[in-house]
Amino acid sequence: MTKDYYKILGIDKNATEDQVKKAFRTKAHEHHPDKSGGNEAKFKEVNEAYQVLGNKEKRSQYDQFGTTFDQAGMGGSGGGQGFGGFGGFQQGGYRTQDMNFDFGDLGDIFGDVFGFGGGSRGTTRSKGKRGHDVEVDLQIEFVEAVFGVIKTIELKKLDQCNRCHGNGAEPGSAIETCKTCNGSGQVTQTQQTFLGAIRQTVVCSECSGEGKKISKPCQECGGRGVSKKLSSVKITIPAGIEDGQSLKLSSQGEAGLKGGGNGDLYIRVRVKAHPTFHRQGNEIRIKYALAYSLAALGGKVRVPTLDGEVELKIPSGTASGQQFVLKNLGVPYLQRSGRGNQVVEVFIAPPKSLNRQQKKLLEELEKEGL
Repeated sequence: MTKDYYKILGIDKNATEDQVKKAFRTKAHEHHPDKSGGNEAKFKEVNEAYQVLGNKEKRSQYDQFGTTFDQAGMGGSGGGQGFGGFGGFQQGGYRTQDMNFDFGDLGDIFGDVFGFGGGSRGTTRSKGKRGHDVEVDLQIEFVEAVFGVIKTIELKKLDQCNRCHGNGAEPGSAIETCKTCNGSGQVTQTQQTFLGAIRQTVVCSECSGEGKKISKPCQECGGRGVSKKLSSVKITIPAGIEDGQSLKLSSQGEAGLKGGGNGDLYIRVRVKAHPTFHRQGNEIRIKYALAYSLAALGGKVRVPTLDGEVELKIPSGTASGQQFVLKNLGVPYLQRSGRGNQVVEVFIAPPKSLNRQQKKLLEELEKEGL
């Protein structure tokens, strides 16, 4: 009988190994006979297709000889042996009616249906659970963001229990080997399915894969090995950090369970606005008001910078909106040495009120066309 394995899995002949495997898992879940709407015949057909297309050697020979199952190297011998020289079909699988089932790739499917705790190739001892990452906002001043600062924050998070030092046992109590799994953390189960008996190695439910049992749980943490605590964390804020950027402190998050590693701590920096200075990239920008006479005649003024006041020369005839650059007085670069610049934008500030003498002088200037 002619079979198009690519069509059965719903893929084309150029599909990658990952695409083949993904298609197989999707189809196998869809047609599993113990699921609603499942179809045993299609399930076996999907597995047959994957046995070939999921193996580079078998797929190559299949592509060479065509889509007829008994043409692939059989020499017309038939007999239900599958592809010539592919005795490996039976390795690690199950054979029924000349069909082989590789439970290595079906492990999670059987786990969903029959409640197995892991793949059929065996499960390792349960590993500790990694602690949760923690994310906090930290507000700092504008100048602190520019030049950097060291901050200490306090946060309440899961940390290793001080009483039991993380092992979950009340001090002085015994920690015994689990009798169910004899300390291995694993047990073997046998399930009867439509394909026959399947042996499955799963995590021991008695000790949760620990291989040991606590005779008396810790009074402080209840045997978990962790408890909520108020912790102080010192944070170095680098010079030049921008509003909204985050810092990662590895292993400073919540403590893991049963020997699992700590999570990470993420600090999201919030920078307060400044009444005088405005940041644009690594530039610092300010607006500076000039008197009309100074803009017209020129002179010198002292302008504020993050490093203190500096002298700025104003040429005669300076127009409103003109910009002056103060080199290396901006924000330090995060990834390299050096600093940006400060840009001073001037504007002409007309006097809000005039005395009699000032008014008379301006009237004289007006007569002169100024």
